[in-house]
Order: sequence, then C-alpha cells, then structure tokens
Amino acid sequence: MFREDSTIGNVKHEVLKAVAKLAFEGRLKENIDKIPYDLIPGPQANFRCCIYREREIIRQRVRLAQGKAPSADKDNKNIVQVIPAACEGCPITRYIVTDNCQKCMGKKCQQACNFGAISMGRDRAYIDPAKCKECGKCSQSCPYNAIADLMRPCKRSCPVDAISMDEYGIVKIDEEKCIHCGSCIKDCPFGAIADRSFMVDVINMINAEGLDVYAMFAPAGEGQFGSEATMGAMRKAIRELGFTDMYEVSLGGDMVAESEAKEWAEGYKEGKKMTTSCCPAFVNMIKKHFPQLLENMSTTVSPMAAVSRMIKAMNPNAVTVFIGPCIAKKSEVIDSIGTGNADYALTFEELNCMLEAKGVNPADYREEELQQGSIYGKRFGNAGGVTKAVVQALNELGECSDVKVRQCSGGAECKKALMFLKVGKLPEDFIEGMACEGGCVNGPGSVRPELLAKKDREALLAKADDREIVPTITPYYEEYKFSMHRK
Repeated sequence: MFREDSTIGNVKHEVLKAVAKLAFEGRLKENIDKIPYDLIPGPQANFRCCIYREREIIRQRVRLAQGKAPSADKDNKNIVQVIPAACEGCPITRYIVTDNCQKCMGKKCQQACNFGAISMGRDRAYIDPAKCKECGKCSQSCPYNAIADLMRPCKRSCPVDAISMDEYGIVKIDEEKCIHCGSCIKDCPFGAIADRSFMVDVINMINAEGLDVYAMFAPAGEGQFGSEATMGAMRKAIRELGFTDMYEVSLGGDMVAESEAKEWAEGYKEGKKMTTSCCPAFVNMIKKHFPQLLENMSTTVSPMAAVSRMIKAMNPNAVTVFIGPCIAKKSEVIDSIGTGNADYALTFEELNCMLEAKGVNPADYREEELQQGSIYGKRFGNAGGVTKAVVQALNELGECSDVKVRQCSGGAECKKALMFLKVGKLPEDFIEGMACEGGCVNGPGSVRPELLAKKDREALLAKADDREIVPTITPYYEEYKFSMHRK
C-alpha cells in the first residue's frame, strides 16, 4: 500500500517489485490483475483524485513492467512510453499572465509582441493563445516578471523536439524523432512518461532450466547501492538472483578506449573529425537527426556490446543482460539483434526491485573483491571519462595524444556540437557525446541521484588499483576472438 506522500519513484518501485516477486515465484500470469487492488486497496486515494484512476495508472505501469505498451489498444513499440491515465494535461498555452501584472502604463509586453496577441483586460494583460507564437518577448520585457513560461517540463527537456500534445492535451512522443535519452521521464512531475521493461523476460530466463544468463554491470553502478556494495558484493548478490555470473562493463570501457584510440589516431592523421559511439542516445541522435554524420561516427561498438561479444565468444549459448542507468540501452539492444550485442537491458531501478523481491542485500557480501576493468574503464560513466580513457590508450599505444576533444554533457550540448560538425565549423578534432548531463552516472534509470551517490562512488573508486588499459584487456583478446566494430 502506498503512503499519502507517495512520490513517482515510490509508485514505480512498488509496481516493479510486485511484478518481480510474482515473476520469480512463477505466479505472475494468474495474479497480474490483482496487483492494482493489492497496491491500492482503498477506499481513500493516495496520490491522485480517486482510487479508480490510481488503479488504472498501476495497471498501465504493470503492462510496462511486462514490456508492453500501457494501453492494450495501442501497438506502440517505442521504449519511452506515455501513461495516458497519469498525464495531467498540463497547460497547453505556454505563456500565462500571473497576478504580478500591474497593468502598467508602459505596456512593454504589448509593445514587444509582434503578433498582436496581447490585450489589456480589466485587471491584467491577456495573451490570446490563438495568436501567440511563443517567442517569449513579452515575458522578457515585463518589468514585474508577471508573465510565466509554462512550457511542459517533458517538452522542455527533450533535446530533439519529439514531444507534442494531442487534442485532449495528452502527450505524444514522435518515434521517428525520439532518441530514448529518458530526459522526459526524469522531468515529468506526474510520472506520466516511463520506459518499457525487459525485467519479466529476464526473470523468466533465469527461472528456465539449462540457460546460462550473464549480467553485465555498468561502470556507473559503483555508489548506486551504497558504500558497502563493491563490485564483488554486487557480483555475489546478482548470482544470488539466479544469474550464472557477472562481468564489469568497465572492462568493455577499456576495450572501447583502445579501439577508439586507434580510430582517433588514424582520423587525426587524415584530418577527419570523429565522434564517440558508446552513448546509445547520442548515436540515436546522429542516426535520426544528423544522418550525414554517420561516416564521422566511430565504428567501435559500445562497452556493453564489447563485453557481450566477449561472453558469447566464451560461451556461445550465453544470454547476456546489461544492467545500468541507461534507458537508451534498451533501444540499442532492439536495434542490434543478431550482432552479438546484449540480449536484454535492465536499469539499476529494475535490478533494485528484483533484489528486494528476493530479499537479497548486496551489503551482505562485502568480503568478495573484484576489479576487471581499469580505473579508466570504471570512470567511463562520467562526463569526460571516455576522453580521458582514449587519451590514456593513445599514450599507451605510442600515438599522438595531443588531440582536442569537445566533451558534451547533455542532449543540448551534443546537438550543438553536431550542428557545428555538420556545417564544418567544429574547432575540435573529436566529439565525446553524453546525452545525460554529467554522464551515465546521472542516467534516468539510476537508484540514487548523482549527487547522493557521488560520495560512495568516489570511496569505492579510490580502492581501485592503477592498472593500465592495454595490459588489462590483452589477456581477454588472446583467449577469445571477437570483433570490436559494428560492421
């Protein structure tokens, strides 16, 4: 049952945990319709107008937890989905005149409007939504800050303008534009946008007889589950869930750093400007909005794909599951079926619910130590971490490391850099693209926000040894044969 002060995170967590528990027990199919009533017993509403709406929101979230679209009548395959029952219908009119309006004689707002959208009412100015072009000049000119900009938070956060509203004011997401970055999910104040989950599929794989299911834990994971949750502890906890084993994706970060270092060195000698290719939302931005720059994008696969290919070279029958803070990784999985990439992707949120559903606490397994990747691979999840790792690899390979890199943190910065590259005015040699501000450590699928996890993360990273990149990955390349390139 939810608390009266339930937050979006609490609602999502309780739904995922309930679904995970039933899935582990093999009782999901016959009990799925009971979940909304178990979580919302009534008669009082907890966080919306009535228990009936709350139950419908839970029902639609349960469908998402199963990997389905929220509404059964809509065959929407996008990873990022709108929960219609949860969308509050925020004001469509962007600029609103507030009570701060003094109806002053200067009428600067009216003078600033080039479209005749502002008139003077009895008590305040009035903006005609039919004439308003949302240029913002009236808001900028008002001396009393009386005109509020009420652009929907989800729409404001989208770096590629993929969000609009239907005739009822409910959000729509343009699948052709969406890059699956998850910014809208983080910023919607009503929790009306969420992501489809592979969680039930993964649990079914774990429960199945004779399957080897491997977890691949993202570098951003250190600090997400507390200071006691070392990589060794996470490995034991994940095995306790039923996974065959766990590998650090920081090892894939090292592999990518070395591979991209070779590409960068070659491109630098040719005078070719290039971009990274490890952030799937950034890759989606290039594919969907800057397709003419595909030739400038590194051909190296992502760290997730690198570790998956290594595991499948080790065990051809392996099922690989990425676990991280990234929602766009789910789209990468779908878009790269049959390439050796991960078979499934889960967020840290989903893993956390799975752990709680089975009563597994990573802090109980503190005694085991594990470090598969270098500190450079471990910091791949930080903005600028890819650049530092590639420069380190360039040094180790004896290549020129005096390269200029534009490190883009967030979708807006990525888009701006790509615009410069498109028109031939990018001053730097390379672009590091991270769609999440601050890097993967601030991803929308995190358990703890970046600032809360930072102290624990730094304490854990401080224990890592000083191994270099090339010596770290060489033994794996010698033992297993797999490609590091998309083509």
